[in-house]
Amino acid sequence: MISFTVNGKPVSVEDPPSTPLLWVIRDSLNLTGTKFGCGMALCGACTVHIDGQAVRSCVAPVSRAEGKKVTTIEGISPDLTHPLQQAWIEIDVPQCGYCQSGQIMSAAVLLAEKAAPTDEDIDEAMSGNICRCGTYPRIRRAIHRAAEIKAQKGAK
Repeated sequence: MISFTVNGKPVSVEDPPSTPLLWVIRDSLNLTGTKFGCGMALCGACTVHIDGQAVRSCVAPVSRAEGKKVTTIEGISPDLTHPLQQAWIEIDVPQCGYCQSGQIMSAAVLLAEKAAPTDEDIDEAMSGNICRCGTYPRIRRAIHRAAEIKAQKGAK
């Protein structure tokens, strides 16, 4: 039995310790917002947070989550009030949308570390996330916009 917290709720799973966290999240916990992309940690579609750090869940064994806090796209905000969600909607970022949960999860770590990231900061932080539709300019604009929204909320 492996126990950890997902989106603020304690869970225990009986999956083998080497099972990729992605499959535990999707199949055992029925949280399907985290996507399978490449299975080799190259595309970023499966990005989740473990104790606040961006992790590619397709290659992270569930044993890595033991006793830790895991956040999936479903846990970033229950009501679309996270600045990244607001910015993504405002700027109409997604095209097909498949990679977007991983994009948002990576961007959330960036904004937690840098309140006002530069284009270079964004490019570096997001370089491990692939968007086959090429929405990179909108993603960058949305991250800048989310930083503005976050700053405005902090000023209130």
